[in-house]
Amino acid sequence: MIDLRRFFRRDRFAALAGARLTEVRPGFARARLRVGPGHLNAVDVAQGGAIFTLADLAFAAACNSHGTAAVAVNASISFVKAAGPGWLEAEAREVSLSPRLSSVTVHVRGRGRALVAVFQGLAYRKKETLAEVERTRPRSTTRTRAPRSRPARARSSPAARRAGLTPDRGAGRPPGRR
Repeated sequence: MIDLRRFFRRDRFAALAGARLTEVRPGFARARLRVGPGHLNAVDVAQGGAIFTLADLAFAAACNSHGTAAVAVNASISFVKAAGPGWLEAEAREVSLSPRLSSVTVHVRGRGRALVAVFQGLAYRKKETLAEVERTRPRSTTRTRAPRSRPARARSSPAARRAGLTPDRGAGRPPGRR
């Protein structure tokens, strides 16, 4: 059996967003994301895509946790509470497993373990194993370490100045706390 936490470090989009797997076992996965300024939408709450990305990473790990390659065929999410800056945790539990399908429910929780979102995913289980997938992937694209989740530093555009991301102020820190 391959190390799933290492395998999913190759999920470059989740890594770019800052989502990290913290636990994986058969039928279960847990992932975390620290919501920072780069994850906030126009009304200063966690952007839905960031929450979906976190839930999707936990879903992918849970439905692949048996060693069979599985890919999403359907996913939906319900946002039940706004989340601001701070840690979010996604807990994925496989609720049904057959030779060809895996159904997973993911609860995303924020501050005080408050429920932020409920994600439901259905995955098709392929005939190949994750070990076979890993053997056939090109070596040059395998990441050994995920990039840091710090937002890219912006130049001096008006939008960057309003967001506090000018080169002299530093990215990711609120104004007045330099």
